[in-house]
Amino acid sequence: MEDALFKIHLATSWFMTGLIWLIQIVHYPLFTKVCEERFKEYHSFHTRNITFIVAPVMLVELASFLGLIFLKNSESLNLVFIGFLFFVIWATTIFLSVPAHERLSAGLDHKACKQLVISNWLRVGAWSLKSIYLLLQS
Repeated sequence: MEDALFKIHLATSWFMTGLIWLIQIVHYPLFTKVCEERFKEYHSFHTRNITFIVAPVMLVELASFLGLIFLKNSESLNLVFIGFLFFVIWATTIFLSVPAHERLSAGLDHKACKQLVISNWLRVGAWSLKSIYLLLQS
């Protein structure tokens, strides 16, 4: 059971790492390239569709981590370290990314775009570090 949970956690972590890099390097910079007249439509399309992909994977990633904690047989894994990185990811999402997206849902806001790109580097770093750590533990 633990091996399956670890593989699920590893896979979801790497999926999210690739996705967050794509969002950081491609999607967020495009926000400032869309004309103001179409920005609300573009942003709405982005958030609706990316949430459809991100939310289930993040929840499976979280559930698999909680399962590993529950089993507590993962002595080779530093669950505190992984938990800290999870905290960074979820806290950044809830307290920085979501509010920035809420401001952007009203229309193009260059300051909010810049804050979104800058704060998202925390998630990029945390997911990348977590994925590399997990891969080294596999």
